[in-house]
Amino acid sequence: MNIPFNRPFLVGSEIENIKQAHANGHLSGDGLFTKRCNAWLEANIGCAKVLLTHSCTAALEMAAMLLDLQAGDEVIMPSFTFVSTANAFVLRGAVPVFVDIRPDTLNIDENLIEAAITARTKAICVVHYAGVACEMDPIMAIARRHGLKVVEDAAQGIFSTYKGRPLGSIGDLAALSFHETKNVIAGEGGALLINDPALVERAEIIREKGTNRSRFFRGQVDKYTWVDIGSSYLPSELIAAFLAAQLEHAGEITARRLAIWDRYHAWAAPLEASGIVRRPMIPTDCIHNAHMYYLLLAGLEERTSFIERMKAAGIGTVFHYIPLHSSPAGEQFARTPGPMPHTNMASSRLVRLPFWVGLEDELDQVTAAATTILST
Repeated sequence: MNIPFNRPFLVGSEIENIKQAHANGHLSGDGLFTKRCNAWLEANIGCAKVLLTHSCTAALEMAAMLLDLQAGDEVIMPSFTFVSTANAFVLRGAVPVFVDIRPDTLNIDENLIEAAITARTKAICVVHYAGVACEMDPIMAIARRHGLKVVEDAAQGIFSTYKGRPLGSIGDLAALSFHETKNVIAGEGGALLINDPALVERAEIIREKGTNRSRFFRGQVDKYTWVDIGSSYLPSELIAAFLAAQLEHAGEITARRLAIWDRYHAWAAPLEASGIVRRPMIPTDCIHNAHMYYLLLAGLEERTSFIERMKAAGIGTVFHYIPLHSSPAGEQFARTPGPMPHTNMASSRLVRLPFWVGLEDELDQVTAAATTILST
């Protein structure tokens, strides 16, 4: 592949940070770099507490534990998402309840949530697709009316905002990802964002294998022991050291990604005007982070042909999610109370174009090939 779909971007100081972590004599979790990352995210997102984790999946699993879900409890969420969004709650015995997405932003349709609420509903989990915010004000209002918690799956949403508020700072809990395909990366890695201060202490316990180890290191208890459920959700200090370097250059990375996104968007405008594709839509109240650039093609056949022909031209493009509601596990563990036309549409028509910092010099090659393929 001459132009891959993704190429991890290095800011240049990652290796030096890793060497420093080794020199500090602390490579396991919660060293100086982990604390630096936590503090940076707390300051820039505005959460009561941030806890770095080894993945976004781990952060979502911690969120599910903090909700105290019981077998049969229900969590409303979109089906157009990665499997971790649902798995985190299924592991606690809960039932994902899938509702359709909006046709414009591909985010959960806030107008369908209330009808899906039952006596067993305990939470709403939103997914900020492509770094574009869900309609959080009406969603939070629904949650308050029904006494529900809100979890933001902001795996794609770091540095995006909704009405001036950073994604991840609005719901009770949120999860970030630093996977190599995200805006700032650590190879793997994630973070749990806690906006309800009452959940902070238990979150620390769950993250430390169900022990009160964090309180012990703060001198609040004279020894630590097993006090709750939990698992090993800490990242190594090597991951945190890598991430700390990336966070220091977050502004530069975001600016370069936005410039790439804008070039794609301008290129695709005539294709959209001709009815060949549909471009992403950004609501006026949202500032996005240029997490990805996607197109909606006419149908599955056109999307399949486009990916194959771009591959033949040496350019990597990918489709995205197979809807969870139609997956074998989704049919077994979840419930889908209504039709899912927009979810099915997005799954069959959406294609993601190459997107990574450093693509700037090759972007014209990508768009030229795409134009030729889409026009013939």
